[in-house]
Amino acid sequence: MGYTTIPGWRFSLQYDYINQDELRSGTRAVSSVPAGNELEHDTLNRYVTAGINYAPSSAWNVQLLVPYVIRSHSTYGEYDPDQPLPDLSSSHSSSIGDLRVIGNFQGFLPSREFGVQLGVKLPTGKYGTAIDFYGGPAAGTPVDASLQPGTGSTDVIVGAYYHHPLSLNFEFFASAQFQSAVRHHMDQPGNDYRPGNSTTGIVGVRYEADPRWTPQLQLNVLHKTPDQGALADVQSTAGTVVYASPGLAVRLVERLHAFGFVQLPIYSNLYGYQLFPRYTFSVGLSYML
Repeated sequence: MGYTTIPGWRFSLQYDYINQDELRSGTRAVSSVPAGNELEHDTLNRYVTAGINYAPSSAWNVQLLVPYVIRSHSTYGEYDPDQPLPDLSSSHSSSIGDLRVIGNFQGFLPSREFGVQLGVKLPTGKYGTAIDFYGGPAAGTPVDASLQPGTGSTDVIVGAYYHHPLSLNFEFFASAQFQSAVRHHMDQPGNDYRPGNSTTGIVGVRYEADPRWTPQLQLNVLHKTPDQGALADVQSTAGTVVYASPGLAVRLVERLHAFGFVQLPIYSNLYGYQLFPRYTFSVGLSYML
């Protein structure tokens, strides 16, 4: 969540796995789409994110996040119920995504329990029409803008977080974060795209009886508005999702921690027809100098 009360440097490396292999619309799974809509097959996302956090004091810190995006995608293209399914069109990309720089200030209370965030996402990843399909009927044509490694936009990130002991061994935590593109390529020929706004909320509790290991349980809520522009899939890029996320942090040695958690979807309400993961997981390491 960004908060740390110990001055100094902290380094992290995180791996996220998101396999979108279930077609959904609204609140339910579907087996097909209406005629004229794109029938997607699957999207496998893997992110390796390096993080650097510097805290000059217990009141504030700044964090740099550098993601490497590995993504495979396949689709049947426009669906025609009167014709046999065509061969799959496939794509694959591996490259740096969009960097994020986020500042955190938690000097409002002596306990440092409440903090605010202000950051920016930079357009460092390939975007627009950079990545093409390599096989199938769509070979040589660009992948959807939302599936490119980057969005081409500069986004502002604002947020807040709070944590407080519930008892001797249990701590409550919560956070909210909003991200919106403030500089983008709308109305530019060939790059007419603006990603939708996203709002994320987290509430959870962690058990801290033993400093060597810390189990936790989160409830994650994500709401996204539709993408915009000529390159956007306006009808199928928005919705609300709720995940239950159990996790565990383990102290390996004095300054090195490992962590991991699984996200299990318990509710989704998606606009249009979208590929959706049955679960996601994240693992990583954190080291403090």
